[in-house]
Amino acid sequence: MPELPDITAYLEALHLRVVGRAPIDARAHSPFVVRTVSPPLASIVGHKVSGLRRLGKRIVLEFEGSLFAVIHLMIAGRLRWTEAESKKQAKPPSGRIVLATIEFENGTLALIETSTRKRASIHLIEGEAGLAGHDPGGVEPLECTPDEFRAALLAENRTLKRALANPRAFAGIGNAYSDEILHAARLSPLKLTRSLTEEETSRLFEGARATLQKWIENLRREFDGRFPLPGEITAFRPGFAVHGKFGMPCPNCAAPIQRIRYEENETNYCARCQNEGRLLADRALSRLLKGDWPKTLEELEEGR
Repeated sequence: MPELPDITAYLEALHLRVVGRAPIDARAHSPFVVRTVSPPLASIVGHKVSGLRRLGKRIVLEFEGSLFAVIHLMIAGRLRWTEAESKKQAKPPSGRIVLATIEFENGTLALIETSTRKRASIHLIEGEAGLAGHDPGGVEPLECTPDEFRAALLAENRTLKRALANPRAFAGIGNAYSDEILHAARLSPLKLTRSLTEEETSRLFEGARATLQKWIENLRREFDGRFPLPGEITAFRPGFAVHGKFGMPCPNCAAPIQRIRYEENETNYCARCQNEGRLLADRALSRLLKGDWPKTLEELEEGR
């Protein structure tokens, strides 16, 4: 699922292309993609994009007249931009489903998905009050104070992995970057939030800020103003320390990266750097996290 650095890359690419421009066409190509009945997707046609914002892991296009298109990519949703001069020759990539398109004079923005489950969605919202209902409410990890971070962390006694990925606690952090943050902070993913010392909480705060900012800058350099290709927005980056690196050497200590699996979710960590060399067994995780670990991707996103 695209997280804060990935969404930032999309927003910066969109800003260069659509802000100040009005769609000339907007179409849903799947009956499932637009999750609101009124106003219809076509209502954005002719209204200039006046701004862009992020709500957690959601991308928001703001149109004149206080009309908002809230795009939630979920797991397999991606955005694709096709320049106007090349759109006649462009074909949908193999294995990808086009869910919706918004056409501008200078190009077309497409919401596509690699999965047949069609989890990605668009909500059309009128007014700031309606938009607020789509904000999960988590604090912004790059904007909050240490005290605000600590308050969000300690609101519930959960595992650090679960707390960081909870959208009602922290905005924009998910499965991939929670692994990277915990490795940077040298903390076990199963350590409980209310067992943290003040020094560990500070370490986690700094680790979150450093990790997210590092990857925002990395992606800025990688894309350098161009629109990211769908395959370039991924949860498995070569430069990651632990996420998706099962069995590979830890960049800090060279110990093999370990993996915990539970239902559809996976956690990667270094036992030596994060847990004093002790392994975290899957069976122990299942017992420990009965009420604290989501059983589905939807539960993970909704923070239940």
